[in-house]
Amino acid sequence: MARGLRDIKRQIKSVQSTKQITKAMEMVAAAKLRRAQEKATASRPYADKLKEVVFSIASSSSDIKHPMFEKRPVHKTGYLVITSDRGLAGGYNANILKKVMVTIAERHQSKDEYELFVIGRKGREYFRRRDLPVVEELTDLSDTPVFADIKSIAYAAVQRFEQGHIDELHICYNRFINALTQIPEAEQLLPMETVNTNSVTASYEYEPSASAVLEVLLPKYAETLIFSALLDGKASELGSKMTAMGSATKNATKIIGELQLTYNRARQAAITQEISEIVAGADSQS
Repeated sequence: MARGLRDIKRQIKSVQSTKQITKAMEMVAAAKLRRAQEKATASRPYADKLKEVVFSIASSSSDIKHPMFEKRPVHKTGYLVITSDRGLAGGYNANILKKVMVTIAERHQSKDEYELFVIGRKGREYFRRRDLPVVEELTDLSDTPVFADIKSIAYAAVQRFEQGHIDELHICYNRFINALTQIPEAEQLLPMETVNTNSVTASYEYEPSASAVLEVLLPKYAETLIFSALLDGKASELGSKMTAMGSATKNATKIIGELQLTYNRARQAAITQEISEIVAGADSQS
C-alpha cells in the first residue's frame, strides 16, 4: 500500500510539472499573439492599397499585357503552403495539410501535375515522408517575421509562374479570425483576377509608362500577398497554440484533482487497515 501511495504521489508531481510548462507556454503564446495579430491586421490596408494602385494602372489601358494576368491552359500548378516549425499548436498544421492534400487529390492525377513551395518544418517533413515534389522550402522563421525572411521563396514562386514553369500558383494558409478560430484556405494567387474597372476609385499619374510600372509593381504585389498570408498564418499558429496549451493546462488540473482524490482514498484505506490491525492485535492479547 505504501508503494502504491508513493506511485500516486509521483504521478501528481509529474502532472504538476507538466501543468507548469503548459501554463507558461500558454502565457508566452498569448503575449506573442497580440503582436502577431497587430502585424497581420496592419498588413491588410497596405495590400489593399497596392491592389488598388495596380488595378488602376492596369485598367487605364486596354492593351496592357503582363504574364501575371495571363490565363493559360493549366498543365502544372504550384502550391505555396504555410505551416509552423514546431508542434504543440493543436490542429493548426493538421488542418492546413489536410486541406492541401484534399485539393491535390481533387485536381491532380499524378505528381507531375504540381509542385510545392513549403514554409515551415512541419510541412516540409510531412511532404518529404510522402515523397511529394517540394521545389523550395523555408524553415526556422521567427514568431515576428519580416518581409526579408520570406522574399527568396516568394520571389521563386512568382518567377516560376512568370517563366511558365507553372500555370497557376495557389497559396495555402490558415486565415486568422480569432484565437479560437482559424480557417484553412487555398486561394489562387496567380494568374491574378481580371481587372474590374468599376472597382477602381482613383486615378494615378505614373512614369515612364503603365507597362513599365506594372512590370515592377505586380511581382511586389504578389510577394506582398504571400507575406500577408504568412502574418495571418503566424497569428493563427499562436492562437492555436495558446488554445491548445490552455486546454492542456485545464486537463492537467483535472487529472491532478482525480489523482489527489485517489491518493486520499488510498491513504484513508491504509490508515483504516492499520487501525483494524491494531485493534485486532489488542483483542488477541486481552
